Amino acid sequence: MALLAALAGGAGGEAGREAWAALSSLIRRPFRRGGNAGAPTASSGEAELVRLAESPDDTARAHALSTALAVRAALDTEFQAGLRRWSELAESLDSGDIHNEITGGSFTGPVLQGRDFSGITFTTQPPPMIDPEQDTPPTSA
Repeated sequence: MALLAALAGGAGGEAGREAWAALSSLIRRPFRRGGNAGAPTASSGEAELVRLAESPDDTARAHALSTALAVRAALDTEFQAGLRRWSELAESLDSGDIHNEITGGSFTGPVLQGRDFSGITFTTQPPPMIDPEQDTPPTSA
């Protein structure tokens, strides 16, 4: 449920938007009830998807979409397989919250806060050596 709300709210950047689009596409496929004419009627999930997109912070709407997807998956084995593949892909996005904090101490170099960095190089001078006895940098002679 949290994943649906996060993706509806735009979490995950471009990958999140692609995951949301893939779910939308999956939901809009024809609903196949396994040839059982007596199968109960159920939502395809499209209305719930639209309502959640309109208000991504509404947990009731996220729950309604989650329920519609579960019911449809129980009635449509092809949809169930597609939903399982989509879920594995979407959960790999790891759209969890990031919290960066720096407290105390003295910093003499660059600080980079964020997530998933690669290929970064800093070309700064090393900090001056600190004399632990005096807790100050030594003076030059």
